[in-house]
Amino acid sequence: MAVQYDLAEQKKVYAKWAPIYDAVYVKLLADAQRKAANAAAACGPDILEVGVGTGLVLSYYPRHCRVTGIDLSFDMLEKAVEKKRERRLSQVGLLASMDACALGFADASFNAVTVPFVITLVPDPEGALDEMRRVLKPGGEIIIASKLGADAGPAMHVESMLAPLVKKVGWSIAFKASRLRTWAATHPDMTVSDISPVFPAGFFKMVRIKKAK
Repeated sequence: MAVQYDLAEQKKVYAKWAPIYDAVYVKLLADAQRKAANAAAACGPDILEVGVGTGLVLSYYPRHCRVTGIDLSFDMLEKAVEKKRERRLSQVGLLASMDACALGFADASFNAVTVPFVITLVPDPEGALDEMRRVLKPGGEIIIASKLGADAGPAMHVESMLAPLVKKVGWSIAFKASRLRTWAATHPDMTVSDISPVFPAGFFKMVRIKKAK
């Protein structure tokens, strides 16, 4: 059964965040965003960024890339378009409003798909991952940067105590890295090749999911 969710309500939330998003997150997310962009560029020139938001990641892509960005929010996209113009980001092409679960691109269009800090916010993450897999070229990668909850051990207990605070800033510990492994396991051509800690102190993770050639 398809997951039902209120796109209009989501857009209202993003509209409220758009004016202040950069001020709140620019330094906190920079390390993960830079590493995700570099990992994507290593896969090949054609890159899709799902959840481009205000365009914080766009400057990190090398100039030889051809970057397409999509986001649900027009308000966020306006900020991304401003960055593209003001910073003369020639590597950035189309910036469009689009649902991650219904990507308007042909199969096997991109060498990499980057997903910076949005996978835990998508109401149907598996549906979105299915679409990313569809538009990904063989040998390409889905690269996810996110706050992912620990599956076990002391870290899981600490996160449980911090859950109310984490929720206030828009993150959740409910989404575990194991959920990505479970999704990949349902697709024989997809493999979680690496999960790496990134700043601050491994609080965020970068996950690379590779599509077989």
